[in-house]
Order: sequence, then structure tokens, then C-alpha cells
Amino acid sequence: MQAVKMYTSMVCPYCHRAKQLLKSRGVDQIDEVRVDLQPGLRDEMIERTGRRTVPQIFIGSTHVGGCDDLVALDQRGGLLPLLSGAAA
Repeated sequence: MQAVKMYTSMVCPYCHRAKQLLKSRGVDQIDEVRVDLQPGLRDEMIERTGRRTVPQIFIGSTHVGGCDDLVALDQRGGLLPLLSGAAA
């Protein structure tokens, strides 16, 4: 299974929803980067993604985007192949 990295904040309902979806698809380890605890990491996130909002989700080296992007990827049937290392 591919590594999952997610930029999050504690009070973000979309972050919680994205984590729930990933866990329901078999992800048991998420490298969570809390931008509310380390504000400098928000700058890193913006530089990497061009986006200011959380969550920002990476599966392996692929930037999936935010929660809505993750849900859309799952609905298209692309999430499980991406998690397994196949092309989305």
C-alpha cells in the first residue's frame, strides 16, 4: 500500500471525513502534518500544492487534492488502484 500524507488541522471537518474514507479503504497509517500546530508547514503545503486549504492529500508522490477530490477519485474507482500502487 502506498504511503499517505495529509496536511490537516484539528478543527477541520473535511480532514476528519477524508481520514474516515481512507481508513474505510484499508489505510491504517496516515502521515498527518498538522498545520495548526506548526504554521510554517502551511507555507510548505502551499508551495507543494498551490492551495491554501486543508486537507491536502498525497498518496505516494501523487497529489490527490482535498477531501472533495479524494471522494471524487473514490467514486470514479481510482482510489483503491492508487493506494495499491497502480495508476489512477
